[in-house]
Amino acid sequence: MEKKRLVVKVGSSTITHESGRLHLRKLDMLARVLSDLGNAGHEVLLVSSGAIAAGCGKLHFAGKPQTLEEKQAMAAIGQCELMYIYDKLFAQYSRKVAQLLLTKRDLEDEVLRQNALDTLRVLLKYQAIPIINENDSIATDEIVYGDNDTLSAITARLVGADLLVLLSDIEGLYDADPSRDPKAQKIDVVETIDAHILAMAGESSSSLGTGGMITKLQAAQIATEAGCDMVIASGADPCILYDLIEGKNCGTLFRARR
Repeated sequence: MEKKRLVVKVGSSTITHESGRLHLRKLDMLARVLSDLGNAGHEVLLVSSGAIAAGCGKLHFAGKPQTLEEKQAMAAIGQCELMYIYDKLFAQYSRKVAQLLLTKRDLEDEVLRQNALDTLRVLLKYQAIPIINENDSIATDEIVYGDNDTLSAITARLVGADLLVLLSDIEGLYDADPSRDPKAQKIDVVETIDAHILAMAGESSSSLGTGGMITKLQAAQIATEAGCDMVIASGADPCILYDLIEGKNCGTLFRARR
């Protein structure tokens, strides 16, 4: 099998329970699958949301924080918890992890972008798995808009990834809202992201995440224009990554522009 450079993004709703607490069983499975893919020779990067949700769970904060300041404070608390859990889980499978907190502004600055790329290259060289999140304590774009969808696409473009996978609470892109229209059909492959495709985007249905379908389609535009395939797939079972890496029909594939 051809070795791939893979960026996997998990949203808040994918790795937490409805209570806001981290879903340890799913995180453990994610760590096992990503470690196994690394053992198979693939280069793996993880873009993980969940810091705000983890902070809310740790403080027993009911519901979703409303103010930007509350969200940033929850992120500061939750990021520690999130990385502590990831470090323990990946260590079970003899895999080292590293934390990178980035902002889109970092990656727009030529010097900072090159610094980030150099760091990621060294981490991949030593077979560590970079775990990337937006620096939510000081940045706001992903808190308000994207739940790391955009950041994952920019990361995939930065490292020249072969495949970007957005694991979400939906199985892919549908031609209508499946929660409202029982006749909605999943689209297996998108060759071109045009106005018709963009019109299919709906609102986020998650109480913990911030990203809706529109941010995923914007991520697809960034990734595919950079020559990277992107898939939106269900994060219910991280083992789906095995099928995706083999090119099986799961979720919705957005083909890269070659």
